[in-house]
Amino acid sequence: MFIFAYSAVIDSLLRDIRIYIPKFSGMKAGDRVLDICCGTGKQALHYAKVGIIATGIDLNPDMIGMAGKNRRKQSLGNVSFQMANALNLPFKDNCFDYASISFGLHEKERSARNKIISEMKRVVKKEGALVFVDFKAPLPRNAYSYLIKSIEFMAGREHFRYFKDYIEQGGLDELLKKNHLHEKKEGYLKDGTVAITKTRNA
Repeated sequence: MFIFAYSAVIDSLLRDIRIYIPKFSGMKAGDRVLDICCGTGKQALHYAKVGIIATGIDLNPDMIGMAGKNRRKQSLGNVSFQMANALNLPFKDNCFDYASISFGLHEKERSARNKIISEMKRVVKKEGALVFVDFKAPLPRNAYSYLIKSIEFMAGREHFRYFKDYIEQGGLDELLKKNHLHEKKEGYLKDGTVAITKTRNA
């Protein structure tokens, strides 16, 4: 039931962001892109629709199951999904052109955030790029921010604790500095509540 509710509500809210990410990032047909914490697979599926060779990973078997169903419905052959831990990606070094993670870092504790970014750097080619989409820190005071806080609170006590810590830590800006990712292109969506950042691998 939770997976269907997630797909109906969250995927609908994020549809415009899904479309924007490859355009913002400069991804092109034929690029190999890894989408981390892919959930129901909607981002990876959109990559595939524009000719990208996409791989989605998630640790939740129900999410991966839903992603596989969505792939079969759309008959896309250039996308695959597998259950895997973002802290220990089952891929060789330097095998993707891009790695992306959307709204996954704020759900993790601090040490896990850094490990995920380290793994993204490992599997992406040196001339490749990392793409991050998550909440802006601090959040502006507007209607979207109140909606975000309500959704995060309803996701559960632990989830909300990680979300608050992510905001208090300084969000993407501080995480990328900590992980020595300095060269970047950035933008803001949803009335300034969502940050999107592309960084060169280093």
